[in-house]
Amino acid sequence: MSTLFVVATPIGNLKDITLRALEILKQVEIIACEDTRTTRKLLSHYGISGKKLIPYHEHNEEETTDKLIKLLKDGKNIALVSDAGTPCISDPGYRVVKRAWEEGITVSPIPGAFAGAAALSASGLPTDRFLFVGFLPKKRKEEELRKAVETGVTVIIYESPKRVLDTLTVIDRLYPDASVVVAKELTKIHERFFRGKPAQIIDMLSKEKVLKGEFVILVRHESKKEADLEKVKEEGVTLLEKGYKSKEIATILHEKYGISKKEAYKIVQELKG
Repeated sequence: MSTLFVVATPIGNLKDITLRALEILKQVEIIACEDTRTTRKLLSHYGISGKKLIPYHEHNEEETTDKLIKLLKDGKNIALVSDAGTPCISDPGYRVVKRAWEEGITVSPIPGAFAGAAALSASGLPTDRFLFVGFLPKKRKEEELRKAVETGVTVIIYESPKRVLDTLTVIDRLYPDASVVVAKELTKIHERFFRGKPAQIIDMLSKEKVLKGEFVILVRHESKKEADLEKVKEEGVTLLEKGYKSKEIATILHEKYGISKKEAYKIVQELKG
């Protein structure tokens, strides 16, 4: 039974590849890749040769998918790689993986580098819940940005050096008080993190002589209601400690913070519990 291996490759530093990924790249006969030049550089670095490289990118995905599926059905094992990071995550690969499952072909992930997770782990922003949106569409950028940020979780966005300031400007206009982290050239020599409010980061990046490499933007915006919730709970605890009854506390919280009496009473009960 042939297998389609979805192999994660380094996002910058060539050492960020797993032993299993190297093992699979040595074993397979065929490697489907975005840019053969980029993949050859990686293979050469690790002394891997004699592989048939098949270009697989957004411009030829449909036709190449048929070719790869036929090879898999003929018993060939294939490794699917992107230029950097994990295939199918804001990169080509979805179509051939979907077809492989539909054709009863085994698909096996070989996990590794993922720029979004790397940036989030070092950002200092909440990591309990997050939303990965990848590259925002050019025509519906503001609309999609609103949808993502209004969820109240940490949002992970990919951006190019040409559009990073434009995207940050939109964020600043919509959410000037948001907490933002921008990661630049992750795992490379010139890796940098910029932290602060949108306007502060725009100012920092504007002072850079040249904006190079890929960028990861992380945004966390809490609505006024979410921000006030902690204050509501703190005051509820204080009033409980002072001996106020539940209904009295609910009325005070309702009048002071504008939440419904039902919601206020529910908060009080949760605090008591």
